[in-house]
Amino acid sequence: MRVAFDTAPLAETAAGRRFPFGVRRACAGLLAALTERGRIEVVPMAPEPDESPLIWRQKRLPARLESARVAGFHSSVSAFPILGRGKRVQTVHEAPWRFGVAENAGWKHRSWAAMGPLLADAVLCPSTHTKQALMHSVLGGGAKIAVCPWGVEESFQDESPPGVVDEVMLSRYALPEGPFALCLGAVRKKKNLPALLHGLLEHMQSGAAGLPVIVTGEETADLRRDLGLVSRLKLSRWVRTPGVILPADLPSVLRLATVVVVLSHSEGFAFPVLEALASGTPVLVSKDSAQAELAGAEGIVVDPEDPTSVAEGLGRALAEREALRYTLAARAAEFSWARCARQVEELWLGWQR
Repeated sequence: MRVAFDTAPLAETAAGRRFPFGVRRACAGLLAALTERGRIEVVPMAPEPDESPLIWRQKRLPARLESARVAGFHSSVSAFPILGRGKRVQTVHEAPWRFGVAENAGWKHRSWAAMGPLLADAVLCPSTHTKQALMHSVLGGGAKIAVCPWGVEESFQDESPPGVVDEVMLSRYALPEGPFALCLGAVRKKKNLPALLHGLLEHMQSGAAGLPVIVTGEETADLRRDLGLVSRLKLSRWVRTPGVILPADLPSVLRLATVVVVLSHSEGFAFPVLEALASGTPVLVSKDSAQAELAGAEGIVVDPEDPTSVAEGLGRALAEREALRYTLAARAAEFSWARCARQVEELWLGWQR
């Protein structure tokens, strides 16, 4: 069975526009797993660098699908070609507008999320949290929506591989030698860094020692705004911004961290949650969120609107870090790319029977 697979999130554009990092990772992870397993023949399709995504999807792709003689088109995002041969699978990663988040909540995404289930043969969401949010937005076709969680890379382990010395990262990224909280990519408003900052202040005002906070990612206007809050709260000595962590270095940094904090206003899946658990590092997650769903009983669930709750979560992470280290990875192991690929294969092969 031949299936066209949307690799647009992985393609370079002439204007330098990029899909969100999580979308790119989901696309790459599923594509690699399907290709390795080989149960269906994956035919990658993506626009040219200077090609309009709209024209590519709605005018060029139908002819390509016909000439490739595929069974259909598996979209890695919410948009997909309406015309052309075969089945259609839509992917909706997140419905941020349901949680007051403007990022990735433009009218195009909202429109595809609302109408897509009417036109597609199946719709995949990476978490039950996202599915439930999407159900409030669709115009119909809700019965087609299924949950298909993404996976965690095998490079994330709770023990360092032979020949790898995690402590090398301390100097490479100017990390503290003692405990620290890690906020991956918290340079965007939706990541809700202020919730951690207010919780940290409460934690310290209760008499606890200060806890360094490491915020990774590129410099952004949102980060500069949050650093202003850091200054006003008199937390400057506790917050460091080392920039982007190289993917090859991330497993080591995660093992070194005391706690990984993911208090985002909106997430569809939250890769850092599973990567931290796989690395044996506790995660602080927001209640009633995709993060909490992924972490399950292994997550430290807090109310991000309540600094006392966040402070108590930090205290628990510090107290239980070593005790939890070798129990967290079992939760992450439930989410593999092989499992994700198997679910996608069964969907497509089911239409062949």
